[in-house]
Amino acid sequence: MSITADKKAELIAKFGDSENDTGRSEVQIAILTERIRNLTEHRKIHKKDNNCNRGLLMLVGHRRRLLNYLTNKDIDRYRKIVKDLGLRR
Repeated sequence: MSITADKKAELIAKFGDSENDTGRSEVQIAILTERIRNLTEHRKIHKKDNNCNRGLLMLVGHRRRLLNYLTNKDIDRYRKIVKDLGLRR
């Protein structure tokens, strides 16, 4: 499940420094979080979609690695992104 271009642009504007700043860790985490939420809703409807489950687990792992990187790099940015996105650790 993908996210719309409008939603992606909104996330980039909110978490990035500029509208073209897609490489920033916060932006990548926000986009992954939105994709994870979409796939979670898809899994509620299609319980036997195992390929979706594998993709979901891969996205969660990727987001986890980015969050670990951000924790080691700048703990204040990590705390802010976790609070803004409503993630729990």
